[in-house]
Amino acid sequence: MDRWKGRVALVTGASVGIGAAIAKSLVQHGMKVVGCARNVKQIENLAAECVSSGFGGTLFPYKCDLSVEDEVLSMFSWIKVQHQGIDVCVNNAGLALPEPLLSGKTSGWRTMMDVNVIALSVCTQEAYHSMKERNIDDGHIININGMCGHRVLHNADLHFYTASKYALTALTEGLRQELREAKTHIRATSISPGLVDTELTYRLFSQNPEKAATYKSIKCLQADDIANAVVYVLSAPPHVQVGDLQMRPVDQLT
Repeated sequence: MDRWKGRVALVTGASVGIGAAIAKSLVQHGMKVVGCARNVKQIENLAAECVSSGFGGTLFPYKCDLSVEDEVLSMFSWIKVQHQGIDVCVNNAGLALPEPLLSGKTSGWRTMMDVNVIALSVCTQEAYHSMKERNIDDGHIININGMCGHRVLHNADLHFYTASKYALTALTEGLRQELREAKTHIRATSISPGLVDTELTYRLFSQNPEKAATYKSIKCLQADDIANAVVYVLSAPPHVQVGDLQMRPVDQLT
C-alpha cells in the first residue's frame, strides 16, 4: 500500500458498516479519504477517531445524497478544488428494500436503481474523468457488489435488489473493457461478499426479523473483512487486474 500514501480516495456510504470500515482502513494506510453519506455526523465521529488513533492519513467527511445527481457533481467539484481529484473510487453505497416483483412498490424499485446503479455509474464516470484530466494511469475503481450479483436466492424480498447487483456485475466488466479500449491502466474491480453482519441486513428484515435468523446462526463476515479485501485489491501490483473477488463465510451454504 506504500504507493497509495498521500493519495486521494472517495468512499461512498462511509457512515456505517462496510463503508466506514473501508474508509478507516484506507486512512490507516496513509490515504486522504473523502467519505460521503447523507448522515455526515457519523463520518465526523469516525474522522475524530482516526485522528486520536494517530493514523497516517486523513478522513474528510462530505454530506451527499447520491440519489441526487447535482449533489454528486457538486461533491466531485469540491474534491477537485480541495484535493485536485481522486485516485481511488470505492463505490460502496447501496440499499436493499423488501419490494418483491409481484407486490413491491415501484418507488422502492426506483430508489434501489437510483442508488445501486445510477449513482454508482455517475461516480464511476466522474472518477474516471478526474483521473484522466490529471494523467493518472494507475487509478482504481472498486465496486462493492455481493453474492446476490451472481445467483438468485429463493427470497422474494431480495429479487429486485438482486437485479441491481447483477447490473453491478455487468457494469464492472463493461467498465474494465472500456478502460482497456481507452488504453489506460486504471483498474476496475468488483468485491462480492456473502453474508455480512451489518445494519443493512437488519434494516431489510426489520418487519420480519425471523428472516435474519441465518445471520445469527453462523459466523458471518464482518465489515473489516471486506475492508481487508479492498486493501488486498489495491495492494496488487499495477499489472494485476483483480476482476471479481467473491468471499463467503465458511458456513454459508449458498
